[in-house]
Amino acid sequence: MHSEQIKSALIAGVFSTFVLAFLAWLNYMGDYGIWLMAPFGATAVLVFGVPQSPLAKPKNVIGGHMLTAMIGVVFSYYSADSAIMIGLAVGIAITLMIITKTIHLAAGANPILIIESGQSWDFLIMPVLAETVFIVVCGFVARWFIQYLMDNKYKKTA
Repeated sequence: MHSEQIKSALIAGVFSTFVLAFLAWLNYMGDYGIWLMAPFGATAVLVFGVPQSPLAKPKNVIGGHMLTAMIGVVFSYYSADSAIMIGLAVGIAITLMIITKTIHLAAGANPILIIESGQSWDFLIMPVLAETVFIVVCGFVARWFIQYLMDNKYKKTA
């Protein structure tokens, strides 16, 4: 493994740690709402670990999470919680992500989470929209930081 790969891996790990720990801390602080959901762990893998992946693009992260969360809320409100409905919600969510070109792997779990926990429309804003935007912004900072380190390495050796 090259030193650049190790640096990138460490930066991905550090940023993932800080971002998810911060969201977890906010989640445990009290009555401010839900700040964390399990799919954000997989989102962090994509955004910080493989930022060049099409699945880590802001459109895919934010759009994929929002779209699948909406499907989850619709099914949570307007259908019975059953194995068939969960399967149907996930299938529809995947189909719509593909059609809209907003595929994000972690977002595929949203309908399950939302239906099982009975979330409402508020869930789309907090945590889905607010936290996906936060993760994407932190991803830009992480990529900038990696680029900064790489640029400075080459300036020192030149």
